[in-house]
Amino acid sequence: MASKASALSFTIGTCIAISMHLSRQELVTGRVSPPAFSSDLLYKDYNFDQKFSLSTSSNSGLNLTATGVKINEDFIGDIRTQHKSGRTTVDVIIDSDSKVSATVTVDEALTGLKTSFSFKVPDHKSGKLDLQYAHNRFALSSTIGLTSTPLVELAATAGTSELSIGAEVGFDSTSAAVTKYNSGIGYNKSDFSASLLLADKGETLKASYTHLFNPDNGATVAAEVIHKMKTKENYFTIGSSHSLDPSTLLKTRFSNSGKVGLLCQHEWRPKSLVTFSAEYDPKVVHAPSRFGVAITLKP
Repeated sequence: MASKASALSFTIGTCIAISMHLSRQELVTGRVSPPAFSSDLLYKDYNFDQKFSLSTSSNSGLNLTATGVKINEDFIGDIRTQHKSGRTTVDVIIDSDSKVSATVTVDEALTGLKTSFSFKVPDHKSGKLDLQYAHNRFALSSTIGLTSTPLVELAATAGTSELSIGAEVGFDSTSAAVTKYNSGIGYNKSDFSASLLLADKGETLKASYTHLFNPDNGATVAAEVIHKMKTKENYFTIGSSHSLDPSTLLKTRFSNSGKVGLLCQHEWRPKSLVTFSAEYDPKVVHAPSRFGVAITLKP
């Protein structure tokens, strides 16, 4: 559980995610360590389609991943190649619509600095430059669109091993308008974590809590409460997770709308997983139940 830093990690361009008890690399990538962040426990790996993923790697640093998803009668997929050489990583993704996404990342060009450049083809306005700097007690992140009138997003986080705070802001240089501003605070201990987020320009207040009850089987519960300031609406989701055995994980969740979800994930060989998901929604009369399966193979 020990780590170098603890902070609120904000995913620029998407909603805020609190990630506490992190190492320096985890701080800037948003990858969380136990106890699991509540959004991971409540939403991660739930899938109600048919999904297949195959990954291979070589000693030269080349990784290849092919993914396919069947949604109703449609099939979509992509092929991702990743090559690592020293501190540089090149990612290229080609999807079923023949669109190409590429990202070049240089890690530790300067101590604590991670730089990445990304673009999509044929979208000539998609170029972005990301700069992320992480220190033991704070992290800074910026995203700049590579156009004549770019979108600029900035995030700052600071914290100790227990308490962390952060904020992000987005600015549109074309209209000189603020496109987003969010802030949050989190508290983390070895067996629980709690967070409070103010998002959507102050229109959404979100509180979450995760508690690890049994380290031996990973028995954990999580709760998330969302309050909409304008409409005064409240939403909540609660869930649990525990290991049936060293290779099998069971998760459940329940929301205020009456939705009930169940997930069972089995690692049938190292790094190869099969995941079954089910959900029942009493408000959907014609098809209240949904089922999905995901298979991940890593030879």
